[in-house]
Amino acid sequence: MKTLYVMDPIESLHLDGDSTYMMMLEANRRGWETFWCLPTDLFAIGGRTFAKATKVLVQSVEPFFQESQATDLDLGEMDVVWMRKDPPFNMDYIFSTYLLDLVPKTTLVLNDPRSIRNFNEKMYALHFAEYCPETLVTREISRAKEWALKHSKIVIKPWDGNGGRGVLVTAHDDPNFRSMLEILTENQTQYILVQEYLPEIVEGDKRIILIDGEPVGQMLRIPQKGDHRGNMHVGARVEACELTPREQEICTVLAPELKKHGLLFVGIDTIGDKMTEINVTSPTGIQEINRLMGIQLEVLLTDQIEQMYQKHLMK
Repeated sequence: MKTLYVMDPIESLHLDGDSTYMMMLEANRRGWETFWCLPTDLFAIGGRTFAKATKVLVQSVEPFFQESQATDLDLGEMDVVWMRKDPPFNMDYIFSTYLLDLVPKTTLVLNDPRSIRNFNEKMYALHFAEYCPETLVTREISRAKEWALKHSKIVIKPWDGNGGRGVLVTAHDDPNFRSMLEILTENQTQYILVQEYLPEIVEGDKRIILIDGEPVGQMLRIPQKGDHRGNMHVGARVEACELTPREQEICTVLAPELKKHGLLFVGIDTIGDKMTEINVTSPTGIQEINRLMGIQLEVLLTDQIEQMYQKHLMK
């Protein structure tokens, strides 16, 4: 099979923890031709999408990447195209999904670009609000201040953040509260999420990986001392854990929706018994979960791609 990864620069990958690297490595183990490009390398001619892409041999030992000369490829000649660009989820990101929409149906594009575009990681979770913390979405400072009176402690965060960026814990009587709101809303021009604080965060933020709607691995990310964010980018440590009955219920509810919308590889985040995010753009955690659980998520994922591709060809 021939597969293309639309991603961040290959030299920027942290190989000891990067999930895209593991996906590429498994593809190479199976003898797949593997290519990569940046979102800015995509272009369209006559309603058909192409990429200035580089063929790469990916290995588990140095040299980890052996690259060929970049060349223009018709994405319709690929079997699988992965959108693996990390957020921020901005207009450039959205426009790249428009280009991926033009890829012929004979190519399997994952995750489905329409679903990536339609389901923002924080907002998509609110489609299942009964499983989420109480949440206000607003850019009005006065509305946020009034809503915060209902809770002794709250969390405020940008709608498009990732890796813990801009996540703040505060309270309605915090003298800095209004200033925080001014900064995050950029003086009421940008939307933010205001949520009840979940004290269970001190025990960790759980990442659950779902492949084709089924939970296949999980880990607990515990904030470092003096921080409230369970993100590995900011120093959270990881531990093995099990799924609770509530988390299994959440996964069961999500499964048919994820399948319906072509969201093959998804990571959901939970704190206590509440779901905080549904990560559909570029989920991570493969290597950490592999080490903690003694599994190979990249193998399970690639097995599923092969099965999906066969079904895809039969349509």
